[in-house]
Amino acid sequence: MHEDRRLTEVRLDRFLRERIIPAIYSRSIPLALSSWEVPGEPVPVMEALRQDFAPQEHGAPWGRPWSTTWLRLQGDVPTSWGTRADTAVEIVVDLGFSGGLPGFQCEGIAWRPDGTIMKAISPRNQYIPLKLLGSGMSVDFYVEAAANPDLSQGWTFAPTPYGDKATSGNEPGYRLGRIVIAELNQTVWELQQDIWTLSGLMHELPLELPRRHEILRALERMLDVMDPDDVPGTAVSGRAALAGVLARPAYASAHQLLATGHAHIDSAWLWPIRETIRKCARTFSNVVALMDENPGFVFSCSSAQQLAWIKEYYPELFGRIREKVKSGQFVPVGGMWVESDTNMPGGEAMARQFLEGKSFFLDEFGVECREAWLPDTFGYSAAMPQIVKAAGSKWFLTQKISWNQVNRMPHHTFNWEGIDGTRLFTHFPPVDSYSSELSGRELAHAERNYRDHGRGTVSLVPFGYGDGGGGPTREMLAAARRTADLEGSPKVLIGSAASFFTRAQTEYQPLPVWVGEMYLELHRGTYTSQANTKLGNRRSEHLLREAELWCATAAVRAGYSYPAAELKRLWRLVLLQQFHDILPGSSIAWVHQDAERNYAAVGKALEAIITDAAGALLGTGERDFLLNAAPHERQGVPALAVAEPVRAGQPVSVTEARGGYILDNGIIRAVINSDGLLASLMDYASGREAIAPGQFGNLLELHRDTPNEWDAWDIDAFYRRNVVALTEARSVTLERDPRGENPPGQEAAVVVVEREAGSSTVTQRISLETGSGSLSISTAVDWQESEKLLKLGFALDVRADRSASETQFGHVFRPTHVNTSWEAAKFEICAHRWIHVAEPGYGVAVSNASSYGHDVTRTVRDDGGTTTTVRLSLLRAPRFPDPGADRGPHELNVTIRPGASIADAVEEGYRTNLAPRVLRGARGVEPLFTVFNPALVIEAVKLAEDGSGDMIVRLYESLGERSTGMVTANFDVASVHTVDLLERPVAAPGVTPGQDSAELVLRPFQLVTLRFVR
Repeated sequence: MHEDRRLTEVRLDRFLRERIIPAIYSRSIPLALSSWEVPGEPVPVMEALRQDFAPQEHGAPWGRPWSTTWLRLQGDVPTSWGTRADTAVEIVVDLGFSGGLPGFQCEGIAWRPDGTIMKAISPRNQYIPLKLLGSGMSVDFYVEAAANPDLSQGWTFAPTPYGDKATSGNEPGYRLGRIVIAELNQTVWELQQDIWTLSGLMHELPLELPRRHEILRALERMLDVMDPDDVPGTAVSGRAALAGVLARPAYASAHQLLATGHAHIDSAWLWPIRETIRKCARTFSNVVALMDENPGFVFSCSSAQQLAWIKEYYPELFGRIREKVKSGQFVPVGGMWVESDTNMPGGEAMARQFLEGKSFFLDEFGVECREAWLPDTFGYSAAMPQIVKAAGSKWFLTQKISWNQVNRMPHHTFNWEGIDGTRLFTHFPPVDSYSSELSGRELAHAERNYRDHGRGTVSLVPFGYGDGGGGPTREMLAAARRTADLEGSPKVLIGSAASFFTRAQTEYQPLPVWVGEMYLELHRGTYTSQANTKLGNRRSEHLLREAELWCATAAVRAGYSYPAAELKRLWRLVLLQQFHDILPGSSIAWVHQDAERNYAAVGKALEAIITDAAGALLGTGERDFLLNAAPHERQGVPALAVAEPVRAGQPVSVTEARGGYILDNGIIRAVINSDGLLASLMDYASGREAIAPGQFGNLLELHRDTPNEWDAWDIDAFYRRNVVALTEARSVTLERDPRGENPPGQEAAVVVVEREAGSSTVTQRISLETGSGSLSISTAVDWQESEKLLKLGFALDVRADRSASETQFGHVFRPTHVNTSWEAAKFEICAHRWIHVAEPGYGVAVSNASSYGHDVTRTVRDDGGTTTTVRLSLLRAPRFPDPGADRGPHELNVTIRPGASIADAVEEGYRTNLAPRVLRGARGVEPLFTVFNPALVIEAVKLAEDGSGDMIVRLYESLGERSTGMVTANFDVASVHTVDLLERPVAAPGVTPGQDSAELVLRPFQLVTLRFVR
């Protein structure tokens, strides 16, 4: 029996390959071709159509990397074609596809001569129905063919020059394939779909199950009745032989799959943003064309940015999409500007992802997305449940945690509890893919894999080619129809994500609970790769804070015209860069070059805005004023205020000691030895030494960094076994101000350390300022390494069983031990501006200005004490997808604060990231708002989105404890309301609005948005 089954399967495969598939298009004639190669970047359609097209040979090579070639296709359809009911005329266009997935090679858009889109052309979607050209039997249209190189290279992760236009070369990468008018035999095509569904199901059924053999026998009968020399003529008989097994209904207990069309399009990755814009047009035009033919087809589309591109560059297609939204077929989901990373964006940036995304969908389509949709993001911050709920959403979807290397999540449907106690209904599709083809293997896997049988009966399956776009195909819709009610298969029903969530939430109660972050046990290197991109993000986030604060302050205090449109434009650009393959550093060189240019432009524009608003506030004068945008007092200046800085504290003393230096400002005392290492760090308040006996801080370590795969994404645990400690310095000197003076409020002693790190040079400036409780370390590196990881460590005399890392609107605790596989997997963790380790009564805070990757380890010393080592990951040097990643100059700033509480860590994080801004003027400025408890931190001050002039204040409880306080407006206010992230009225527990203030009794990490009506 086993041999009989195997032989039948071999026979079936060959019959499909040699007989059925060729008979789908049994007749074809070539089209006349002409072409025009775009000399540079892509051009609009009407510009292309005005060009002179030259004759083009069939089968000719074309397409230097990243170039665009326009093809004109012309011909006449034979009059006898398409006249039978089961036939249709189509144009088949093969641009030289390699046979791989759509989106990772050449692709094209088919345009009518009037400049409207018909649909896309890709490896598994090569057809254009004649009827899309209009009435008549003549063919005359254009294909915009993009010669995008295949950077995936079979996922060998070999370095490639194709990711940078400057190194990608000029040799043609493709050769034109078959471009013909063809007659489609619909019956043969349907037969192929029957076979694909039944064969896929059969292979997933157990050998002993009768249903498997029933399908096998039916396939044998189909092969027997088919005439290999006349497939079109016998296809009806072939389908009849399979009709019985296709008609058998599913078991009553069969798992149910809600299938929603999908096309996860990476907003940049192995292609630049400019190509993503065209990928969106290709995919969405395919989707709309499918909807015209299939009224029951539903497509879920996330990322407002991508639809904003369509509105700007393809307005006719956008209009068609708008109509499909109205009909309920094209469904916006997610409510974010992009499918962003969630580990690294700051709290306010994550709030703006939802504000901008949901507002776009509401404004353009009248649709409010109720689900957060992040199928491919590399782990999920524990702050997300609160942020999602604060945006007016209630569901969350991802499947990326299925990529975990070690531990498997215990549920597919559950409540996810965030740092403030908010719970969010969450689903992981057990199909373990966001790009399903609805194959028998995938459907069976979803049913077997589902971990909540007995409580839930339904799960979600997003189907359609993704990453590089493409979306659903007619073959996938055919598979959905056949598996809607098929014995041995889960039941497949096409619908919207919202319909799934509504049903699942109703049937599955009470839900299990997952508390805290959803850490991805993979892609840990994304906290560090492409340091310049991460620096640009962090700097932009804080410049936006400053710009909004000072513009809002100037609007109230000086009648300044608030630049709402420009601030929105800049926010959206920063939010775009937070896409989960840009900010994580996992894209090609072209993408990160664009990102750095964008960040430079953002910085220039925001500096101009800040200077303009400050000018309106300060007036003209010669006095120095500090603009304190931090939520805490600084140099005698209140939070959010402008005042003359006050120099407080004793001058810094410097003592030479054994080739090193002792820095002392009366608050802390630091000893830097002759090798530039931090040998001692003491705060006078506790009188306690922070550095572990015989160990050091400011220790740079160079590791071998050769991940098993996914170079820019991964750091694998074995990196720790290959390390060189950079303990020798070329020089350690004291920097002296050549003017003999220091800028106001910036008196400091600076020790300069020069050393080498492999082939790279390192210059560190270790500084202590008057009145500062922290030591600052600026590390400038000319990074010339390959496959290396640079860490900066501090060995601390602290017995900490957990570390605290800042995340959005709070912090998250992680164990420093490795009792279980869950803790062991977190050998690299993400922190925002600070990380804190403590034992009862004493702690140390380490803050940073652009680093996100950290690790915290603990060892027991011979003296019985415990050393807790905090290390920051400064730089990497992966070779794929950008072989030159991170090469060149970098400056990374860190502070260490001994004797620090969590409150000190929060304050230090803001101070490290908001550089003192001193400008000259005539007057100070009172803060718009006063908060009477430093635990309550104002994260944003801005004018309302609706242009009313009302003031919006976003704040959070920062210490992880129940905190009370009052927020008071220092200007005329008509009333105060609590609102959600979209600035709509909403109840907020613990908030009692007054006339011009709000009394707060907040739970740990609670996020509150207040609207002060003017």
